Amino acid sequence: MLIEEYPTLSAREIATRVSSGAVSALEILDAAFAALDKVEPEIHAFATLAREEAYATAAALDDRIARGEPVGALAGVPVAIKDLVLTKGIRTTFGSNLYADYIPDADDIVVERLRAADAIILGKTNVSEFGFGAHGNNLLFPATGNPWNTERSPGGSSAGSAAAVAAGVCPIAIGSDGGGSVRLPAALSGLVGIKAAMGRVPLWPGCRDISLPGVSGWESIEHIGPIARDVADAALMLSVIAGPDPRDRWSIPCADLDWTSIASLPRGAKVLYWPTWHDRAIEQALKAATDKAVALVAEACGLELVVGAPPGIDVHATFKAMVALETDLNGMRKLLTEKSLPVSKAVTDLLAESRPFEDATDAITARKAFVDEIAKVMSGCDFILTPTLSVTAFGKDQDGPAAIDGKPIAPYEWCPFTSPFNLTGQPAASVPCGLVNGLPVGLQIIGPHLGDAKVLSAAAAFEAVLPKLGRPPIHA
Repeated sequence: MLIEEYPTLSAREIATRVSSGAVSALEILDAAFAALDKVEPEIHAFATLAREEAYATAAALDDRIARGEPVGALAGVPVAIKDLVLTKGIRTTFGSNLYADYIPDADDIVVERLRAADAIILGKTNVSEFGFGAHGNNLLFPATGNPWNTERSPGGSSAGSAAAVAAGVCPIAIGSDGGGSVRLPAALSGLVGIKAAMGRVPLWPGCRDISLPGVSGWESIEHIGPIARDVADAALMLSVIAGPDPRDRWSIPCADLDWTSIASLPRGAKVLYWPTWHDRAIEQALKAATDKAVALVAEACGLELVVGAPPGIDVHATFKAMVALETDLNGMRKLLTEKSLPVSKAVTDLLAESRPFEDATDAITARKAFVDEIAKVMSGCDFILTPTLSVTAFGKDQDGPAAIDGKPIAPYEWCPFTSPFNLTGQPAASVPCGLVNGLPVGLQIIGPHLGDAKVLSAAAAFEAVLPKLGRPPIHA
């Protein structure tokens, strides 16, 4: 019975049952691996499994519970960890031939905290190489398929994490978001994805460790966050992983937040809706679905809604320059020369770039200008709404769609809504808001600087009134 029930259980329900002794951590883990073994041949969500460690951890947890010892907030909850996030003793490849056999000797901070909260790590989930792509294909592993249509991508780069949660393998997973890589796969997979404000969730070693060329980048734009089936589970994970750490100079206190006590969204909240990003193409059926969802939540929640457009500063070239600026290009070139192994086109193209110094200073200046403009915008509203991206799920072997509604587009023109808010560091979430041709669509919520509580309130309120998508065709 538990095996049949498990794929729909929330992290909250699992932790409650395990900590009370109503069900053992080993029973939950049996159900989790039964779910994984059922769907993994079709979705290819995982790069590395950690069965032996998971069972040892679950058995030790059951022993502690039998002795009456206190346990953590995620007691017995199976979790998946994106393969860009370090896990001590568990292979971490970053989706690259250059690290195919790398086994870290330290956990990233969020993994330390998940272990301390008694979560059970199932394994590492598939990614694009070093996260340089919003998809789930690389040269090491089969491309990850979307449980809503396994010939389509779940998005990325947290592809495997999203696929695992959507298919019912685990209720929550860790993703990372340097330009949308939590929010994009959440949207394409019918899930909730949250990028907390910059510094709320600390990162280390990860993109801070200079000993890992290719990994040690994106420092001022990278975030780690939850992918979950509902807002409350995402908030529960944030309550465990958020908070300052002296190893991360960007990390900040969270004493102003009680992540799991989500306040009601006040009626009359002032909201801006940006249905497009300037003249960038968008699937018209997706736009119609998002327009409908925004109208629904505005009426149901009593929002004061204004339809508008983003500031007239094109920050997408700025974002690309910032990624290059914060990447250890020389370190990566040296590593590639030493190992002489094939890498993705995205990595090859990045390493072939040569930019004048002024490109970097122009990017930094444009970023400041955009941050200033967004601060002015936010002074007159509580949050901004946008489509999470401009398309539904594309082919799983593609880096992205080549056209939108038959019109050719430039690379990554299909996801203009997310990366600007990595540049500003604002909190943002994606919640499911409908289906188009059987594929999920996401609504992005952007809060003010450090406005995580507002984002959570809006996400929970919208989740309560938007139609439920149900389970995808491929599920445990």
